[in-house]
Amino acid sequence: MLGGLALSLAATGVDAAEARYRLSIPQKPYADALIDLGVQANVSVIGTSACGSGGMTGLVGILTLDEALGRLLEGAPCAYRILDPRTVRIGPPPPPKPTEPPPRPPTLVTELLVTATKRPASSATLPAAVSVVSREQVEMTGAADVLTLTGQVAGVLTTNLGPGRDKLILRGLSDGAFTGRARSTVGTYLDDAPINYNAPDPDLQLVDLERIEVIRGPQGALYGSGSISGVFRIVPRKPDMSGFAFGAAGQAAYTEGGSDSYEIEGYGNIPLVQDHAALRVVGYRDQQGGYIDNRALRLSNVDRTTREGGRIALRLQPSDDWQLDLSGTAQRLRLADTQYTTPDAGPTGRATRVREGHKNDFAVGAATLRGELGWATFRSSVSYIEHTFSSQYDASQILGDFLRADPSDIGVYLERTGINMVSQDTVLRSSRVGPVTWLVGVYSMVSIEKSPSSIDVQSNRGTLQRVYTEKRRDRLNEGAVYGEITYAFAPGWQLAAGGRLFNTDVHTESGLVAKMPGVSRSLRNKRHFDGFLPKVSLQREISSGVVYGLFSEGYRPGGFNTGGFNYPFLIASRAYFDPDRLRNYELGFKTRLFDRRLSLRSAAFFDRWTKIQTDQYRPSGLAYTANVGNADIKGLETELAYEFDFGLSLQANAIFASSRVRQTNPDFAQALISGLPSAPRFSGGVLAVYQHPLPHDLSLRLVGETNYIGRSQLSFDARQEADMGQYTNTRFSAEVAGKSWNATVFISNPFDVAGDTFAYGNPFTFGTKRQSTPQRPRTIGVRLAANY
Repeated sequence: MLGGLALSLAATGVDAAEARYRLSIPQKPYADALIDLGVQANVSVIGTSACGSGGMTGLVGILTLDEALGRLLEGAPCAYRILDPRTVRIGPPPPPKPTEPPPRPPTLVTELLVTATKRPASSATLPAAVSVVSREQVEMTGAADVLTLTGQVAGVLTTNLGPGRDKLILRGLSDGAFTGRARSTVGTYLDDAPINYNAPDPDLQLVDLERIEVIRGPQGALYGSGSISGVFRIVPRKPDMSGFAFGAAGQAAYTEGGSDSYEIEGYGNIPLVQDHAALRVVGYRDQQGGYIDNRALRLSNVDRTTREGGRIALRLQPSDDWQLDLSGTAQRLRLADTQYTTPDAGPTGRATRVREGHKNDFAVGAATLRGELGWATFRSSVSYIEHTFSSQYDASQILGDFLRADPSDIGVYLERTGINMVSQDTVLRSSRVGPVTWLVGVYSMVSIEKSPSSIDVQSNRGTLQRVYTEKRRDRLNEGAVYGEITYAFAPGWQLAAGGRLFNTDVHTESGLVAKMPGVSRSLRNKRHFDGFLPKVSLQREISSGVVYGLFSEGYRPGGFNTGGFNYPFLIASRAYFDPDRLRNYELGFKTRLFDRRLSLRSAAFFDRWTKIQTDQYRPSGLAYTANVGNADIKGLETELAYEFDFGLSLQANAIFASSRVRQTNPDFAQALISGLPSAPRFSGGVLAVYQHPLPHDLSLRLVGETNYIGRSQLSFDARQEADMGQYTNTRFSAEVAGKSWNATVFISNPFDVAGDTFAYGNPFTFGTKRQSTPQRPRTIGVRLAANY
């Protein structure tokens, strides 16, 4: 189907009335034909359920989008509206004499295009567990970042150490709660740019987005290492050449027992040269008031977070066949203090003698060139990333390891990391209609990471002494070739096979100076890894959807441990860690029922994870990475959405996953938990949206959202006894909207539930006293937005 695209016009900004597409859509029901049109023309078609499940239509020819829609829907019980060159809205036909404005079209049961598979396709037809969150859903639920979005998608969780310090978890495939040398299990992308390696999620503000795509399960064949549990892709809106557009929004909120919060954001779309160039600019600033008190320093609401950033994008269209996107994104994040509590300081307090602040600065520049070669579509992306982050901790607890410390002496641990990364990815995919489609790609990446750390002691006499310092530098080179071929060997059947051939080189240098009895030392070492990551899927189209089977693999390279007071390490084998690998076996189905008002997706999976890498802490509080052993994970995940006739839409998701750690590494720990840490057996959520027309061309929208996170343990070490979870997040909002503005009031955590979202905060006191992170207390706010 993808070979039917005549011109490379996907999201180009070319006037929708002028862009022409080569289309070949066989006779099928109206809704199915519209899905085919969306795939072949690379546009999102929203609300196809309005056409019902009956009727027959089809077409062949080179047509504009408007012409194609007109022919497909001639005589259909539905109508279309082209919202922009990338989006078509399907809805009921307009009444002859409307007496009041119709309700806003449904927003939860949609057919959205996915490009995270490196070829445009409908999320409803891919042989994989894919979820797409539309721009409308992000905006109406007030999802400002990944943490506030997770409950809307099955199996997507995140730790909660604090903004700019968290890690994503998909499907319960967790290597633990801590962030260290092990590469992230989830590949996070901003468009085509990878934005994480062994770094925390940069926690970008979700402003002016097109959609968010989540693909679960290992994606090693297309994305290589670092996607061992899936891919999380943020797709911003692109410059639009068809006209000017501007928008702005402001938000203020009050948190019970805490400080006030505010947020401002805006965007502008500016056509520069008709049909050939456009510019889009986005900016924002967000301040989240604190709600944690530091009893030792006698400070209230210490955990204030400030986030500010922006994005600029330029789209150039020199011809109908070629397109160039240039973009730059930057964000500056400051967390004044951490947000964990301890029992000795009350439910929202702790007592540390040091402000445990965090900084996270992120910037990426990217260029993507797309072109149509006739026989294939060309796409090449290059990106450059600068990511620096640092954290400070109260390390007074361990001063006895270095000197005869007075109880009044204060220890401060500071860790800093600076990452510079360049990556490129070039893909060719077939563009001709036929039973066989294919894609091939070439990938390369170079990353340089500098990570100095130190421990300073301030005595009660005011003197400052440095007792530990390490200067470490890592260079990582990756290269790969990959491909995938799909064969429609019988009506309704598709077989796909592919893989990735890769090699990785890791070079590490470290210089460490430690005050006696610590041991100073230096290290220079390198390792080489290579291999092949396969992927095979079999798919069968049924009358109302698809059924599929999938096998895929994920992989992460190994590395070195260098930190610590003593050498050799407590266990000599901890000087390095080996690669790990995850094999995924999956059966799933996707269907649309009841005149396509019900959308249902479900998948059962079994994963075997060998030599699991995990970041852990020594008793001294310094980090290392180890291979803990193997694990088997099995689970069932489901997402469904339903649209009622009277303006109500419901969405629900759930995941059941159990894991069993086996063949454990005897050098890692004496006592291990039975399953994976930070991986609850059950989590799920419900989202309800009700829309109703009001007089004077106004509309009302009510939104209610709640999600539940089950119980889990923080660490692989069973001796820590750090349980967390078993809490519910809830948010309600009411919005009144006109043609170009909307006003919203909302309340989050209305029942003021405390919970324990994350049982960790400081590595130097972890294990000696209980640490917990409560939910933000009841928060009430208002938001105003306008778009022109």
